[in-house]
Amino acid sequence: MTIATLSLAGLTTACGALGNAVDCNKVATEVSKIMTEFNGSVTKAATDPKALESAGDEAAAKVKSLAADYDGELAAALNDLASGLDGIKVDASNPSATMDSMQKMQGFVTKIQSACS
Repeated sequence: MTIATLSLAGLTTACGALGNAVDCNKVATEVSKIMTEFNGSVTKAATDPKALESAGDEAAAKVKSLAADYDGELAAALNDLASGLDGIKVDASNPSATMDSMQKMQGFVTKIQSACS
């Protein structure tokens, strides 16, 4: 199963949260790290579809933890990404549904980028 690489390159400016400037580079670094770990887990799980769900759950928990440090649009965008990761379910009878879930991840990253612009 091929997982699209998520681009977080646009997260280079400060964004507002809790009334203070937040370093979106930190958010980008953390999300990139989480997604790199997720992609690595997915690659290893190619022969075990349920491992994809477990990897998604693990990544979702990490993103939710990160989201707890922020509020407003950034927290909402991070929570959307966490929900997307948590919502990955493998259905052997409908593999395109799993791929659709995976492809939505870039949309969630775009929301994070928007919150930081």
